Amino acid sequence: MISDIQIFTEDEKKYFMQEALKEAQKAYDNEEVPIGAVVVKDKEIIARSFNQRELQQRAVDHAEVCVINLANEYVGNWRLTDCAMFVTIEPCVMCAGAIGLARIPQIYFGATNAKFGAVSSLYQILEDTRLNHRVQVESGILQEECSKIMQMFFKARRKN
Repeated sequence: MISDIQIFTEDEKKYFMQEALKEAQKAYDNEEVPIGAVVVKDKEIIARSFNQRELQQRAVDHAEVCVINLANEYVGNWRLTDCAMFVTIEPCVMCAGAIGLARIPQIYFGATNAKFGAVSSLYQILEDTRLNHRVQVESGILQEECSKIMQMFFKARRKN
């Protein structure tokens, strides 16, 4: 069941995705896969993070999991029922599961992930009617910018 939905204008969506892109740039600068995420409550960013698997040497430190943990601390609850997440790339299976478990009612992502995407590409976990929590999903926000940073990262990696 979708709970507290926030209504965002197109400009607000772009603004929050630009903030997620700033986090992706931090990941890029730290030689991490450049994915960034922010959690928004009452149209204010309450948490921001980026992929940190290499920095923390923890397999689960994807941007989405890191930002959920920070948002949980901020609100003092594991449920994020009145929040929205903006993430640069379509979440993987683990991250889609974490979004559902955190009860986040809406997610916005920039670019799809044909190899690992679990929101619309390979699976549709967040909208699966067999699960007890479904999430409103919108994709394509600043898609070109979100794709470009990933392409630059992997192009540089292939050169090395």
